[in-house]
Amino acid sequence: MGERPIRVMSIFGTRPEAIKMAPVVRALKDAPGFFISRVAVTAQHREMLDQVLDWFGIQPDYDLGIMQPGQSLSDVIVRALKGLEEVLAGEQPDLVLVHGDTSTTFAGALAAYYRKIPVGHVEAGLRTNDKYQPFPEEINRRLTGVLTDLHFAPTLLAKRNLLAENVPPGSIFVTGNTVVDALLETVERKYTFTDPVLEGLVGQGGRILLVTAHRRENHGAPLREICLALRDLAENYPDVVVVYPVHPNPQVVEVAHAVLKGRERVFLIDPLSYEAMAHLMKISYLVLTDSGGLQEEAPGLGKPVLVLREVTERPEGVEAGTLKVVGTRRARIYGEAARLLDDEQAYRGMARAVNPYGDGQAARRIVEALAHHFGLADRRPEEFQKRAE
Repeated sequence: MGERPIRVMSIFGTRPEAIKMAPVVRALKDAPGFFISRVAVTAQHREMLDQVLDWFGIQPDYDLGIMQPGQSLSDVIVRALKGLEEVLAGEQPDLVLVHGDTSTTFAGALAAYYRKIPVGHVEAGLRTNDKYQPFPEEINRRLTGVLTDLHFAPTLLAKRNLLAENVPPGSIFVTGNTVVDALLETVERKYTFTDPVLEGLVGQGGRILLVTAHRRENHGAPLREICLALRDLAENYPDVVVVYPVHPNPQVVEVAHAVLKGRERVFLIDPLSYEAMAHLMKISYLVLTDSGGLQEEAPGLGKPVLVLREVTERPEGVEAGTLKVVGTRRARIYGEAARLLDDEQAYRGMARAVNPYGDGQAARRIVEALAHHFGLADRRPEEFQKRAE
């Protein structure tokens, strides 16, 4: 195996996957004598995926373009599985890399299994132990884990989750999360907001609350509670500005606009490109989110995170003090945000907590782990460990 370059096929389909896989794709291409890197995207999410591909300069070798209006989860799985089976039959890579917990992730791992191609799972081992929260991600990552040969766990806790499921220890590599690699690179680049609303917020002195809320389990009454809490915060804190990039799902748009549209110092804007979101996070005071990725990213920039969910599969951040799970009740969200707005010591305690998710070297560790697995390197990479405060 070591006499020729190893063919690695990276598969992803959504914007979060592309963000987190971009550093790995780049690291593979930077080792051309060892690896041949190929990329297949399902485009499960079309426009948002393309923004990230452009930002990181990734040109997919295969683009399945499976997204359709009103697609169901089973539609995505079926189209992705059929398309990826054909890609893998032609390419015959030595390893398939998938990321995280999307429908594309599971379909990619299953397609590889059907072709008897080994699978590497980036961001392996995250668990809530509730198959419906988050839905369908918890089951996607569990099913992917069963099909995986090399598990790239972002943290020691993720490794422990895998060991508890009897995953062989030698197949697990603790790498840190690649999202930190991508974020640190992005915020170092000079950037100017193209949206005049956002550009006007730069240096204006107010405290920006950056909000994302769109998860399926929060549709309906929970999202209304979230929006009411945001309205309360804007009304009671004259220096607070709420910026909410609203997901295009009609169930999200309808509630957000009904509660918040036209409110003073509340900006409901279209979804942002990755680079705009990263730089908006950089100038924000506090992040309120039901997203998974922001729970990992914001601590890297020293921003406290209030998690708008009942459970999180990222408890390392809660333990480290960078995250607080506040649920979806109006009074609880308002109270926890108000505490951070009023109590400087409480705010600093969260802002200064060490990011437990990564150090910007995850992609390097993943490529070194692949080299070790295929006999191109004698030593396993060192494990990522959260640095001491």
